[in-house]
Amino acid sequence: MTRAPDDRTAPVAPGSSGRPDSSVRVGVVIAGGRSRRTGVDKRYLVLRGRTLLQRNLEFLRDLFPVLAVSVGVGQELDLGDTTGVELLPDAYPGASPLAGIVTALERFDAPLFALAADIAAPNANAAARVLAACPGRDVSIPVIGPHLEPLFAVYGPGCLAPMQALLARGRHRIVDAFPTLDVARVPFPDAAPFHNINTMDDFESARRSLDEATAPETDGRSAGTTAACARDPHPALVAVVGKSDSGKTTLVERLIPELTALGLRVGSVKHDAHSFEIDHRGKDSWRHGQAGGEAYAVASPKRLAFVTRLPRELPIETIARRFFAGFDIVVAEGYKRTAPHKIEIFRRGAGHEEPLCAEGEALAFVTDADEGVGAGPRFALDDAAGLARFLAARLDTLRRY
Repeated sequence: MTRAPDDRTAPVAPGSSGRPDSSVRVGVVIAGGRSRRTGVDKRYLVLRGRTLLQRNLEFLRDLFPVLAVSVGVGQELDLGDTTGVELLPDAYPGASPLAGIVTALERFDAPLFALAADIAAPNANAAARVLAACPGRDVSIPVIGPHLEPLFAVYGPGCLAPMQALLARGRHRIVDAFPTLDVARVPFPDAAPFHNINTMDDFESARRSLDEATAPETDGRSAGTTAACARDPHPALVAVVGKSDSGKTTLVERLIPELTALGLRVGSVKHDAHSFEIDHRGKDSWRHGQAGGEAYAVASPKRLAFVTRLPRELPIETIARRFFAGFDIVVAEGYKRTAPHKIEIFRRGAGHEEPLCAEGEALAFVTDADEGVGAGPRFALDDAAGLARFLAARLDTLRRY
């Protein structure tokens, strides 16, 4: 939220609304921030089954035929499952929202709607009001008292020259361009529609609010479509595979905390190709099982173990659906022949000469090899954080099984 300077602003009646202005055809997510206060790349934080970046792109997709994402100079951004979006590296150093807006205006030479990548639940009605106020104006922007919301606003081509001049002088405040522009101020009673995530406390608050909401997200009060925002009926599923002694368990141990840090509820499965005994001979629970029941459970205030006999091995897909409903993702170790989605860990340092997976079979490789690995992304052995972001951006793919 930014305090308004003295400028050529004109207020818009509080009740003004209507259809979005059809002259605005471009939606741009401003995603060049550095996420200093969250401790993780907040663009990949997951709310209700989608990353923040994906949620906001889907919100814009419902409003505009042309979509783009602005990123800072030298930054990389994995769009994952999201398609039909142009990636715009800033043409100016500084990784500022102003640099992203100017780069997008230079690219499209047309009015555009700029949206922060870290807004938790963008509001369709709020966007409609801002868009309805923009015809004939250089800027249309929400205002709450003396404060402006510059990353939920429309910017026209008339903004380009004064904004370029600011960047040339090393200045990066968007509102510093407003004194020379025709600005429509659209009043809102509070900042709820523009709540963004700057800290992990903000993220947890947003997650609680979304989980507690009883109304569907398609009623105009919050973002996107039901498909883009509702929790999916079964979890994403990925298996870590590799040859013996490649470090599968170590990778799973490192990956789970990184996925959890992105807001994912994670379950895991260890495949055992042989028989195993999880209970202790002579214990009461063991005696329950020996009595002949098909299944038994051990329950305490903090843990539950469910043991059942199987006439045949269950596919990992069935295990994920049946026992991990409500989880965001299941990470399996093993199932090298049957898993629908695989990450292979391949270590030349363990004496392995070639990967386990055939060409195109693995989504990505975690490896110490510089070459001789199959097609697909590669991650260093210690880059579990990068692998977690890769998976978070592909939850839709990982749910297909």
